[in-house]
Amino acid sequence: MEPVPAPPIFDHEISFSAKAGADVLRAVPVEAGVVALFGHAATDRPFLMQSANLRRRVQRLLEPMEGQTKRLNLRTRVARIAWRATHSDLEALLLLYRAQALVFGAQGARTRMRLSPPFTVRYAVENRFPRIYVTNHLRRRSLHTTFGPFASRLSAERYREAVEELFVIRRCFMELKPSPDDPGCIYGEMKKCMAPCQARCTDGEYRAEAERALAFLSTGGASLLAELESAREEASRDMKFEQAAAAHARIAKVKPVMQLPDDLVRPLDALRLVLVLPHVHRQHDEPEVQVYVFADGTLRGPEVVSVLGVRLAKEQEEVGSSLFAQPMMLAPVALGAPAADSAGPEERMLAAIARLEDGPGYSSTTELGDHLALLRRWYYRPEKQRGGAAFFRERDAWPMRQMVRAAARLTTPPPPATAPEQSSSAEGAA
Repeated sequence: MEPVPAPPIFDHEISFSAKAGADVLRAVPVEAGVVALFGHAATDRPFLMQSANLRRRVQRLLEPMEGQTKRLNLRTRVARIAWRATHSDLEALLLLYRAQALVFGAQGARTRMRLSPPFTVRYAVENRFPRIYVTNHLRRRSLHTTFGPFASRLSAERYREAVEELFVIRRCFMELKPSPDDPGCIYGEMKKCMAPCQARCTDGEYRAEAERALAFLSTGGASLLAELESAREEASRDMKFEQAAAAHARIAKVKPVMQLPDDLVRPLDALRLVLVLPHVHRQHDEPEVQVYVFADGTLRGPEVVSVLGVRLAKEQEEVGSSLFAQPMMLAPVALGAPAADSAGPEERMLAAIARLEDGPGYSSTTELGDHLALLRRWYYRPEKQRGGAAFFRERDAWPMRQMVRAAARLTTPPPPATAPEQSSSAEGAA
């Protein structure tokens, strides 16, 4: 029986034996990436893992053990090593997910990577008396009224409670049968609910208030803010200062609620963003970045985009437009260069985004949940650990100028570290 082949995502593979272990391990690069360790039996499935240093990680598992230790050692069990170097944590995360899915299936990859659908806030539009609630169960037919993903259940619950304080909609989860004899609840007594259970309002009146809450969620609070600002201005013109003050007080309550969710929280069917991450080319010095797109419920990429002209523009801001300071601005350009080479950085990035947007969408809500979980795991890291930037569509267009500037920051090398100057007292003592 032939051995299990390495998943096609790996581009390097070597044989391993305990006798020549040290020489073999030197072939593994000191780079970040994803690695697979294959056993001797043909039916053995590989041991897959992600590491910031492939050689160090493999050496820890395959080098001879010194003394008694409980550390995992696979030196006598591994016959082959396959790996692929990566340029960013997101690339490694996606590669590991795809490799796990190829070897163990989608459910196996989900279990091994501990992926679970992120928590969202859903508006139950199908109910006679709609309400909002927190859930991590995705339904294809209600994605347009499901908002997320949130960083955690706590943040989703906090946002839901804050939104409910702005509207007089119900917070109970029972199927209501309106009747004046219904005992109701404390929220109805506090005038924080229209009490449809006690038939205090008609279906139309309650639906109108619930749709205002839905508009708030869909616009990130902009709909209610515009409504209150218009009411405040109208009351001020009519000299109704008490009403204007009341509207102003409500505005002061709305603005903090608008700041609770992150920019990533959108209707799931309209969630589209571009991720720009670093890409270190190991064969030449041309500055490049990786571009990912989340669209139609799937995370696609990477596309490698050259941003050679962007770095020069970044340097120009610091040293000026002098040709003496930037002699590369006079680099010759071949007359017969193809049109793709003459395109600017914005055109190249826009073309890469268009290619990624044409990719296939999710096939099931479980696949959608996996991609949302991967996106959440990367996005909600501390900004310094992301190693890249995320951009959303603004007025049906991508902010290309901001993307190019972010690419310039990612491709500009950090300033060289300078040795600390010795103090005059230290020099005198020397």
